[in-house]
Amino acid sequence: MRDPADDGAETDFARRMSYGDYLSLGTLLSAQHPLTDAPDELLFIIQHQTSELWMKLMLSELDTARRALADDRPDEAFKMLARVSRIMEQLNSAWDVLRTMTPSDYTTFRDRLGQSSGFQSLQYRLVEYALGNRNAGMMKPHAHDADATRALETELARPSLYQEVLAFADRRGMAVPAALLHTPARTAHAPDAAVQAMWAEVYRDTRAHWTLYEMAEKLVDLEDYFRRWRFNHVTTVERVIGFKRGTGGTAGVDYLKRMLAVELFPELWHVRTAL
Repeated sequence: MRDPADDGAETDFARRMSYGDYLSLGTLLSAQHPLTDAPDELLFIIQHQTSELWMKLMLSELDTARRALADDRPDEAFKMLARVSRIMEQLNSAWDVLRTMTPSDYTTFRDRLGQSSGFQSLQYRLVEYALGNRNAGMMKPHAHDADATRALETELARPSLYQEVLAFADRRGMAVPAALLHTPARTAHAPDAAVQAMWAEVYRDTRAHWTLYEMAEKLVDLEDYFRRWRFNHVTTVERVIGFKRGTGGTAGVDYLKRMLAVELFPELWHVRTAL
């Protein structure tokens, strides 16, 4: 029953900022508004809200990484990319919690979701755009929101992470097609033979190209975690709803399985066959 004040702990926060004040916990913990009394709906809401918080941090780190690359500060970019991979690891672990929800549990509140779906996540779309999986058609679910549309257009108007990496390689004297460097892409990056040849040169002489070699492996790490996230998403959805259509109207599992084939940095995967 020892009083923590006896050990010097501060206990009077009438005029001081507390832990809850700093983190705005009053706002954060009151942001869950289940529409039913189904116990698993709170799990569903918190799972998605925490994912959005992690994605907010991902976007900040990807922004910092791209700026560092543009300023030829690769070591700073490496730190940010490593952190993004760790964030993806957290997102992957979160699926383990959601998978404790059974089909019977989900049906108790699924109808109340209406047409809302993770497919409509603005931040997820911004993460994909930042990583280079750019499809202007995916802006349609946000057309009703001027701020969201503006954010997506702003992202499309700047180079993706992979474009910044290729531009950095170009400045290091590597042969990179100019068409991939100077105009921010509005479509997904397609495999390019010259880029694959460039990465092959890096991997065949890692000592001479150590910075680019480390860069390549940081990107492979990131995409590895991203692929796992997609796979865990597919598995969780199939486990909970089978092959029903998604609440947002997509083909559900079939749609998500098609997304598994998307490659963010294709040459870094294809080059392994050529080495």
